[in-house]
Amino acid sequence: MRTERLAARHARDVAALHGEGGFARGWEPGECAAMLADAAVVTDGVFMGSAARPAGFVMSRQAADEAEILSIVVAPAQRGHRLGASLLSAHLSRLAGHGVTQVFLEVEDGNVAAERLYRHLGFREVGRRKGYYPKSDGSRATAVAMRLDLA
Repeated sequence: MRTERLAARHARDVAALHGEGGFARGWEPGECAAMLADAAVVTDGVFMGSAARPAGFVMSRQAADEAEILSIVVAPAQRGHRLGASLLSAHLSRLAGHGVTQVFLEVEDGNVAAERLYRHLGFREVGRRKGYYPKSDGSRATAVAMRLDLA
């Protein structure tokens, strides 16, 4: 397993992985290409062996000394092997190297696996946003806002 920065050539892979993440709205390859080319966006992928396609990715947007995690997804076939923890740990180290001191994210209330991962890495709840996430059945779910202090 290796973790490395993603480039525009990975846009289709990122879009496909995001589509497997269970989100109500997927990302188009063009959107992903634009984000991957954005200097304020920091993206890492996790690769298995010599694979050219990532088995997962994490993407954040940095503004000064803060960053917001936009998405993190590990391919369903690769889940349960701590890839998400390894990927996110490497990403947080890279953000710290870019001068980031605080990282924010939102996670759907009830996403136990994701919340467990974030809490394990030191994130703590700082608020809730009711009705934040649209669901495929037309309802809306609460987002748990979390923060990690890197400094």
